Amino acid sequence: MSLSYGLCALAPAPWRAAGAGGGGGMRRNFPDSDLQRRLWRSRGFARRGRLVKSRPGDGIAKGVAFALWKQVSKTPRKLSSKSHGLETLESSERELNAPPRNVAIKSAVDERDGLDQCTPDFEPPSEQQRLGSDFNTLVKRFWRVALPYWSSEDKVEARWRLGTVLALTLATTGISVGFNFLGRDFYNALSSKDQEQFLKQLLYYLGAFVGGIPVFVIRDYSRDTLALRWRAWITQHYMARYFENRTFYNIQSQSLIDNPDQRIVDDLNSFTTTSLVFALAIFNAVIDLISFSGILYGIYPPLFGVLIVYSIGGTALSVALGKGLVGLNFMQEKREADFRYGLVRVRENAESIAFYAGESSEINLLLERFNQSFANYSQLLIASRNLDFFTSAYRYLIQLLPAAVVAPLYFAGKIEFGVINQSFSAFNHILSDFSIIVYQFQSISSFSAVVDRLGEFSEILDQQNTLSRPVTYLGSASEAIESSQTEGGSSLRPRISILDRRETIQPVLNGQNESSRKVPLLMMEHLTLNTPQYTSKLVEDLSVVVNQGEHLLIMGASGSGKTSLLRAIAGLWAAGTGTITRFLRSESEGVDRVSRPDNSEAIPGDTANHAVNGAVTSSSLDISQEIFFLPQRPYMVLGTLRQQILYPIWTERGFTSPLSPKSNGPVTSSAYTDATPVGLKPQPSDEELTDVLERVSLGHLMSSCDGLDANVEWASVLSLGEQQRLAFARLLISKPRLALMDESTSALDEENEMLLYGEIKKSGITYISVGHRTTLKQFHSNILKISKLDGGGCNWTFGPLDRKPDLEVMGSPN
Repeated sequence: MSLSYGLCALAPAPWRAAGAGGGGGMRRNFPDSDLQRRLWRSRGFARRGRLVKSRPGDGIAKGVAFALWKQVSKTPRKLSSKSHGLETLESSERELNAPPRNVAIKSAVDERDGLDQCTPDFEPPSEQQRLGSDFNTLVKRFWRVALPYWSSEDKVEARWRLGTVLALTLATTGISVGFNFLGRDFYNALSSKDQEQFLKQLLYYLGAFVGGIPVFVIRDYSRDTLALRWRAWITQHYMARYFENRTFYNIQSQSLIDNPDQRIVDDLNSFTTTSLVFALAIFNAVIDLISFSGILYGIYPPLFGVLIVYSIGGTALSVALGKGLVGLNFMQEKREADFRYGLVRVRENAESIAFYAGESSEINLLLERFNQSFANYSQLLIASRNLDFFTSAYRYLIQLLPAAVVAPLYFAGKIEFGVINQSFSAFNHILSDFSIIVYQFQSISSFSAVVDRLGEFSEILDQQNTLSRPVTYLGSASEAIESSQTEGGSSLRPRISILDRRETIQPVLNGQNESSRKVPLLMMEHLTLNTPQYTSKLVEDLSVVVNQGEHLLIMGASGSGKTSLLRAIAGLWAAGTGTITRFLRSESEGVDRVSRPDNSEAIPGDTANHAVNGAVTSSSLDISQEIFFLPQRPYMVLGTLRQQILYPIWTERGFTSPLSPKSNGPVTSSAYTDATPVGLKPQPSDEELTDVLERVSLGHLMSSCDGLDANVEWASVLSLGEQQRLAFARLLISKPRLALMDESTSALDEENEMLLYGEIKKSGITYISVGHRTTLKQFHSNILKISKLDGGGCNWTFGPLDRKPDLEVMGSPN
């Protein structure tokens, strides 16, 4: 016996000596359940999925359903010897060192101007719906996520690689069958004390190890590289859909799903790797059953019946004992995410907490979240302990069953000693396939959560891209507007129509004489603006025109709807009635384009205008170069100083997608476009970038931050005032026709404020400002005052302002 165990230590990781009888018959096995559980927890793999409340039978339904998907061991294995002489398989260091899951940090949506977050237009799944999906739904969601890649531009390469992995899997099964017969002959020679035959079989064994190990290693490597290639494509595919038509904004502002970033980064990675492991396990199981069932049945038919009864009984008991783990694992993810999120908030708001001297309060709040995680984890340990009692007994009892069944035949002289070893090997091979739920209950439940989350994410992406897709009919503007507000009958709420026009028209504006026509940039006609859920009305029947060179100041009490009006102009909010016309630069075409929800199919990643079911889609790139938004707290991108200034019109040259042909990777998703310069305007030179920094009094950054290629945490390094000036640098370098500025100088002194407005005026940019300072009046031509609605009637007034002093002759502050 000891010799057989010693030989077993020489076996490659995918094989294991067959039970107490030892021998060369090799089989796949599963790691010790306690070790496996610890590894799962260290990676967060067993806690994938959102917070749910388990209903009776949920765990059973998911466990039984995904028993069909087979084993979930994801990485190559290595051997570990224990003191009692039985080997178990450990996860490799790659699993131990896997990075923790990302936790989505949900930034609070700006609640100014009456932002309501009650019931969104697109209803997120209810708590009852989030409790779990049935088997049919999970299967549909699995195919919804999995199929696009295998019919994508990379399908030829993907299918060729998959065929290679399947061929290698067939080879590994053949090697295992060979070891089964080698073990029989080896122990026959040992029991008959035939030293010559023993040495001969020993050499065969060693030769099989040398030839077999590379096949197993190459199979696992090929599988992992295919999973990586699949992940690269599907990540870009989901990112394109996530950013298309501002879907990311709608998901965040309406709280449609939790942690979309976690689903893209972590769940997609788990899905691609685990799906391939499942598929190969199913394929391998079929080959195993064909190969080893005949061997086992030929040795002793009752042994095959014992195996079936043992595996079915063990599966039923493991599901009954472990069903509580599903809900506890989901809950643990939520608890740990809450605790981690609290720590991240401390990092992001460190200065404010320090000013408040709020350290004690923060500690108490964080410890409260940690205690919730601790209490849930204690329950999880108890449930895991109870399951381990059964799985440990189940795992070690199989070492006795084959011997107990076939030993009478050996004692009666009907079989040789080597046949006992052969029965161990075949029995364990088949039992490992039948006992998937027993060995991998937590992993199966976790993968079902991954499929559920990604399927839900995909459905919401499709829904939001349909609802927010900007389209117009090629008829008249009035017909398109009427259609956009009434299509679908009374079941659809009215929506604001956004009309983008390229043809130059010159209407009579603001009561001017017929002869004094001006170039309009923005026209709001009978605009009534509601919160996204139509629970509050912010602006009533607003009609205003903004002409080129006539700067508009919007003032009013906090919460009156000033910022919400900018959202409507930008196309972020569409709840209400009326029309917003945005006049783009005149080009050869004169097409009216109305932004409204439509059911036509999108063309992801395309920045041109395309006909879609008789309509044309409006490019967000066109709008970003015509209308530029400056928020109160500017967005600082992760990148160099050059990227900060070029954002969002241009991206830096030199970036190559990991999926592009130039990097020898797979073909990219059709929804993905390389990050080459996407602006229609020529990209500014370094001299122009340096000059614009000087114009906004940020020239010192070139020396203090080591030039345009400096890459630091800009949101932490720069003060709010410096960030606002950097946002003005973006505006000046982009040179749009119209700028929307939401208290964009609130952190600046009056001198810098005067400097920046003067630079905008000299650049020929027309701007609309929202603010409370009376000093802003001198920089604007007209003023729009909005008050809170109290009863019926209009809540706004519009009129001219006297400008002083003349901005054209202003210089820099001393």
